[in-house]
Amino acid sequence: MIVYEVNLQVDSIAADEYAEWLEPHIEQILEIEGFQGAEWFICDSEDDKVHWSLRYHLDSRESLENYQNNHAPALIKEGLDRFGEYLTSNRRIMSLKND
Repeated sequence: MIVYEVNLQVDSIAADEYAEWLEPHIEQILEIEGFQGAEWFICDSEDDKVHWSLRYHLDSRESLENYQNNHAPALIKEGLDRFGEYLTSNRRIMSLKND
């Protein structure tokens, strides 16, 4: 199993609108072959931004590579085009130690 984590920091002024956009965005990603589920975490923070962590579960690294090569650029661009001035993000990939 692969976990693809997306950490978001959203200006409070845009957080509600971004959350409304993000829910169907997550559902769209989950329709891509290899995605098995997602979790949306609210993270504690000490600044005036809203911090979320999304963890997508995939069946294999090949599925992740398919997403990154064939889907991610357009999906990321869509979010940045609408909310880029209010948003920063980072990503990481994790796999189970014993896999």
